[in-house]
Amino acid sequence: MAKTYEQVMRQIDSLKAEAEKLRRKEVDGVIERIRDAIKFYGITAADLGLSGATKAAATRGPKAKRARKSKGTAVVKYRNDSGGTWGGLGKRPQWLRDALAAGKTLDDFKV
Repeated sequence: MAKTYEQVMRQIDSLKAEAEKLRRKEVDGVIERIRDAIKFYGITAADLGLSGATKAAATRGPKAKRARKSKGTAVVKYRNDSGGTWGGLGKRPQWLRDALAAGKTLDDFKV
């Protein structure tokens, strides 16, 4: 007897669910091996290029205390003539998006 379209679609959905379970299980294993290697070798986020920390700061060792940035004022990286500023993080402000659409470049606004 030939399968119907509906039967095939249910089989596809079942296989997709099974594949996702297997993928999650494999990913969990990969993450565990990565964590073990990071711990064993003392690898930091900076070593992996995942933070703004410099290589010198990363070489102080995993137990070294590092100063945390305050959540106060952000460093201004871009400024327009009207006093609008942007630190380079998050969504670009409207004044900058408008200027870029008009043909300006980010370098035109660097502080």
